[in-house]
Amino acid sequence: MNDLERLEESISKIYRYYYLDVYRFLICFSGNQNDAEDLTQEVFIRVLNNLANFNGGNLKTWIFSIAKHTAIDHYRKKRFVSIFKDGFFNQMVSTAKQPNELVEQNEMKRSVHTAITKLKPNFRAVVILRGINELSIKETSEILQCSETKVKVDYHRALKELKKKLNVDTGEVIGNAK
Repeated sequence: MNDLERLEESISKIYRYYYLDVYRFLICFSGNQNDAEDLTQEVFIRVLNNLANFNGGNLKTWIFSIAKHTAIDHYRKKRFVSIFKDGFFNQMVSTAKQPNELVEQNEMKRSVHTAITKLKPNFRAVVILRGINELSIKETSEILQCSETKVKVDYHRALKELKKKLNVDTGEVIGNAK
């Protein structure tokens, strides 16, 4: 097996392993399926172009860091008024619930995601990474390029702000965001 074949195999393996996590992060950040697909493609193009610069640390956090920067670049270019769109959450229908429960659940999701869009960008990112994607504090700090203490403080403050905006239990806020 030559170097080119090994490189191609490595890239395919990285893509298969991290694609879904990156896509989920980007769909939460952008709120738009088409944008998330485009951004995911852009992330892996950047990964491919910069793979030679990878220093051998945690690959997942490196890829998520690229995803975060790609999303922020996109956000700056588009200057979104709202990060989350209703279309993403309308696709998340549970057949096990009664129609009135679904309406209540969808209304709560809209409320939660509307509240999340009103958070400062660093609070929004930490809520998505920690609360929705369930990344560790360490992984989140590496992705956001800040200390673990800052992640803890920002996450706590963001949840406190969400609780205040929604007037509900903090655990319920994250549960409803998923």
